[in-house]
Amino acid sequence: MSSEPLSSSPFCSGSVVVLRRLTATRTAGRESSGVRSSSSAFADAAARRRYVIVISVLAVLSVGFAVGLLAWDNPMPFGTRGFWLIANRRLSNVTVMLLVAVCQAVATVSFQTVTTNRIITPSIMGFESLYRAVQTGSVYFFGIAGVVALQGLWQFALQIAIMVGLAMLLYGWLLTGRYANLQVMLLIGIVIGGGLGAIATFMQRLLSPSEFDVLAARLFGNISNADPAYLPLAIPLCVIASALLWMRARRLNVMALGADTASALGVNHRRELMIVLFLVAVLMATSTAMVGPMTFLGFLVATLAYQFADTHDHRYVFPVAVLIAFTIIAGAYFVMRNVFYAQGVVSIIIELVGGVVFLFVILRKGRL
Repeated sequence: MSSEPLSSSPFCSGSVVVLRRLTATRTAGRESSGVRSSSSAFADAAARRRYVIVISVLAVLSVGFAVGLLAWDNPMPFGTRGFWLIANRRLSNVTVMLLVAVCQAVATVSFQTVTTNRIITPSIMGFESLYRAVQTGSVYFFGIAGVVALQGLWQFALQIAIMVGLAMLLYGWLLTGRYANLQVMLLIGIVIGGGLGAIATFMQRLLSPSEFDVLAARLFGNISNADPAYLPLAIPLCVIASALLWMRARRLNVMALGADTASALGVNHRRELMIVLFLVAVLMATSTAMVGPMTFLGFLVATLAYQFADTHDHRYVFPVAVLIAFTIIAGAYFVMRNVFYAQGVVSIIIELVGGVVFLFVILRKGRL
């Protein structure tokens, strides 16, 4: 046999030339048509333009509803001192809406990423059941004065600390043990949430009608439940936790591929999972302690964000999710308050729409 290298033969040299020309032709055609590689955040230039249009429309709607909530139906003439005093009082509600939008959107998208499931939400871990149990227990043991006793900045911080502490105990127990299993953690979260809900329901049946009326007003998610005194603590928690999750967007992109793939690509999956779940717990605890439970808001927002963003990159999914959440909350409050004069049913309508979307997705997928 000839000792001449294989690559030096005329046949192989010709094949290499053909392959190089074919690759160059495909690359030129891809560049001329605006198509990007699959590793890009968007499939092609059209998808990028569509994203810019979506983010611009959502930003305009968000600003429009925010301005409407501040200025619409303001009895004082525009620009006067009285006008700005009323607008400033309304600004706290708009700020709460923005905080809830950021918390629910960023937490739900991150949670669904690390669990590699786009149906379950952080609410499934029992945060809202714990909130109901705490509120019901305060009324059951201390009467109507118990609701007043739970108001204030340090009580708000205590509720957040309890929720985050219990969540991290659950995560630490189920994710760092010998039989670490994310699915088992979710199942136990459902069981704990159901148990706390059953305890809260039992205590509610033993309350007097007047006590139950006071309690019922706080068990529905409502922006009016938020005390402006909570904002000095809620704003830093929301900003820091959401900023840290956005900074970990590239790692979340890898986490979405699954535990085995993420580990093969050099990501410490268990460590990253614990960090993300802790930040999600902080966001969800802040939102729930501030305005009450909103079970299906996060699911509705995340589902729409995946459809509108049309990208796997969390750096682009997060802004769309936040803008969608704020548009839904602020738009619903603006319409129900100024058109139908039924501000109190806003959260009920949001939950109803979110629940319908949840059932639709479940029936379409046929599985959790």
